Amino acid sequence: MSHLKRYMIERDIPGIGSMSVVELCGAARASNQAIDQLGSDVQWQQSYVAGDKTFCVYLAKDVETINRHAELSGIPVSSITEISQVIDPLTANN
Repeated sequence: MSHLKRYMIERDIPGIGSMSVVELCGAARASNQAIDQLGSDVQWQQSYVAGDKTFCVYLAKDVETINRHAELSGIPVSSITEISQVIDPLTANN
């Protein structure tokens, strides 16, 4: 497996915040199917739904892999930002 970078993917999806669990499951299935096609170059960690947006955390080989995932899954991408560091409350203990 190649070295994977962490990315935050912002997606503008009107109405996603009011989608049913069934509709969200369909989107998750589409994402998983695209990941199956792309292999070990991409991993979905989690997504946050807020209003008309999702903020998704993925591990991927590169930005092109994220864009290919979006194309295969049919889930649009508004912006992609590489995450260089992760901090949390425990960071203060270092």
